[in-house]
Parts: sequence; C-alpha cells; structure tokens
Amino acid sequence: MKDINELHKIANHIRGVALTLAHNVNESHSAGAMSMADILAVLYSEYADVEAIKANSPKRDRVILSKGHCCASLYAMLAEVGIMEKDELMEKFAQNGTIYFAHASHQLPGVELSTGSLGHGLPVACGMALGAKKSGLNFNVYCIVGDGEMNEGSNWEAIMFAAHHKLDNLCLIIDKNKMQALGDTKDILCLDPMPEKLAAFGWDVEDIDGNDIEDVISAFESFKHRKGKPFVMVANTIKGKGVSFMEHNLKFHYSAPKDDELKQALEELA
Repeated sequence: MKDINELHKIANHIRGVALTLAHNVNESHSAGAMSMADILAVLYSEYADVEAIKANSPKRDRVILSKGHCCASLYAMLAEVGIMEKDELMEKFAQNGTIYFAHASHQLPGVELSTGSLGHGLPVACGMALGAKKSGLNFNVYCIVGDGEMNEGSNWEAIMFAAHHKLDNLCLIIDKNKMQALGDTKDILCLDPMPEKLAAFGWDVEDIDGNDIEDVISAFESFKHRKGKPFVMVANTIKGKGVSFMEHNLKFHYSAPKDDELKQALEELA
C-alpha cells in the first residue's frame, strides 16, 4: 500500500487539477469535487482493479459517481492512474464538440454510467451488483453519492433492495459534505442520524472522517472482509476541502475560482 503522505499528495493533486479544469472553462461544482478527493485517491490507488478497468474486462470493478456534476475530480483521478489521457482532458474538458462533458459521461474510458441527474447511480449499482452475483463474476461495485442526493426516494428504494438481496459486493460511499445546492443539508431536509437509519435498513455501516486517509483505508478494509450485507461508509467531509476560502462556502457550488483564487488555491494544495 502507498504511504499515507503519498495518498494525501495524490488527493491534493486531484483537487488542483479539478480546480484548474473548472477555472479554465468557468465551470461550477468545484467544491463538491474537492470533498471526495481523498476517497478517490484511496479507491483508485489501492482497491479498484485499475488494470481490469483499463482493459474493460467483464470482471472489472465498477465505480459509479452518482453525483456526476462533480466529475472533474473523477476525471482527474482517472488521468492520474492512466485510464484517461491527461493532456486531452485538460484541453477538451467542457468544450463544445467533445465528449469530456461537465457531468460524468459513459462515453469516456473508466466511466460506467452517465450521471448528474441525481438518484440514479445507486439503483444502477444495485443492478450491477446483483448481476455479478447471478453471473458468478467476482467484482465489486462502488457507488459515490452526495448527502443532498440522499433526499431522492429512489436511493431509499435501492437501499431496501440491496439489503433484501444481501449485495455484499456493493459499497455505497456517501460524501457527507453537509451542503447542497440551496444551503446546508440539515436545514433543507435533515436525514440524521444517517448511520443509524442505514443500519436499520440492514446495511453494514462505517461512520468515518472522509477527509482522513487512514479512516478511508480502514473503511475499505472493512468492506473487503464483511459478508452477508451491503456496505456503506458515511464519509463526513468538508465541501471545498483543502482550500481555506472554499471550505463550506456555498459560492463554490456554483462558481469557478478566478485567476487570483486559483493561484492561492494551488499554493495551499501544494
């Protein structure tokens, strides 16, 4: 396994690339992309089978980013591990006439599902996980959702479905950065206590600091060894993590960093 400091550097590199992508085309959702960078760094560096994903093998692990509007950090991570071409990503992200859309696109290598219309990723992940079991294929399905996205009823139907079918090859990751489009999640539709609710629905639950590399590793290790139930990590994160003026700042749900802001952000992430 990579050193903790190395994984931390990868996460901050992903943040920097995601911010640069957003800045270059004046694209939104950069803060939500930053909150999950530590999770992506650990998942793709240590747990998802990157070589099988590159080969598009039927036995590859599936990773679904249901909060697809925050795809800049996913694309950055896929470029980091060689699934996407970084130069092409930097040149074509969110440009007219390319497939590097600002919402996750299945047309791109390593992207399993076109997402961004919230509440669809987990139901599809459940189907993939059940299909793997029915077909005797030994792969895992990882699905990343936002905590605001958990307002969607389709997610709770999928949560019941997964528990009923004992989909222990399914790992749900809730990026609980405590903000959504119109403000704090607790003020819009409070879902706390989330870990207790998910446990009551029949899931194995880990309540973690999703911006702490060691906590994230521990949760993925738990997923590897637990059987009989689907697994969820409630990853408590900070929207805009890593950049002082972006943390828990709703402005950066909608806006990209300006020239001076990007310069400061990259200095803080170095």
